[in-house]
Amino acid sequence: MIRLTLEDIRAARAAIGGLLHRTPCVPSATFSKMTDCRVHLKLENLQKTGSFKPRGAITVMKSLSAGQRAAGVITISAGNHAQGVAFAAAALGCRATVVMPANASAAKADAARSYGAEVILHGTIGEAFEKLHEIEKERALTFVHPFDAPGTVCGQGTVGIEILEDIPDADLVIVGIGGGGLISGIALAVKETRPSARVIGVEPVGASSMRRSLDEGRPVRLDRTDTIADGLAAPFAGVLNYEIVRQYCDDVVLVSDDEIRAAMRLILERCKTLAEPAGAAATAALLSGKIKIRPGERVVSVISGGNIAPDALAAHLRVTSE
Repeated sequence: MIRLTLEDIRAARAAIGGLLHRTPCVPSATFSKMTDCRVHLKLENLQKTGSFKPRGAITVMKSLSAGQRAAGVITISAGNHAQGVAFAAAALGCRATVVMPANASAAKADAARSYGAEVILHGTIGEAFEKLHEIEKERALTFVHPFDAPGTVCGQGTVGIEILEDIPDADLVIVGIGGGGLISGIALAVKETRPSARVIGVEPVGASSMRRSLDEGRPVRLDRTDTIADGLAAPFAGVLNYEIVRQYCDDVVLVSDDEIRAAMRLILERCKTLAEPAGAAATAALLSGKIKIRPGERVVSVISGGNIAPDALAAHLRVTSE
């Protein structure tokens, strides 16, 4: 078992320094009134590429040798990690290949191409993983894992450091979970700095790999996923991520797609902030009452991304208004 520390996350912060935004943590009077607590939103949708993903990608790629960078990197993604790796590769002078499932968002695939990555669309997410490993071996590329790797976890953990710098007395941090890279990094950073704070993860009902892993006592792989939150639809929980979540997180709760849509609408209407479905999941759990909160608690909900095509956004908002 790999043991990561707060110092590892601080080192990652130094590695990404000057390449990425330090995103704001803003209060929401509306959500505070609705929940009887003090709510802040950590706006990773304002990060470069529109999500937190470049944090981990840059951290991993900065640790590579000159030879590995020259050969290039490869990854797999439903969208945001693709853009994060593509951006990181361009910033560090490295070639990137991205394998995406055939049904991936066209807008996210185009965005990865715009940063200079070669995008390969292939099959289901499971088949895309097989394709990735085939190309990785053929071309001698380095795999930048979207969640289950120390550098990825430490890079994403820089979000947790920033949260506590802005809200040092935070009582609760809520984070969406796909494979577990973001929550494992944030949980490690938060709990090692402020042990009294709670960290709670949120998954869609149709993609509950981490919740099932905790229930079964081991990382599990789902036969299928079914959710509008493509960024949270990883078919399995990472081994490293599972171990960190098991040690540091207080709970993992589930939300429905309808609850995610309702949160997206409220975030847009009341906070003037665009969140994609994955980015709205944490706030959906807060607003739907899935998390028990004591009156007056200081709560931070992570808006992890805002990459959504206009037609998809309109469809989700139309559903919530019907």
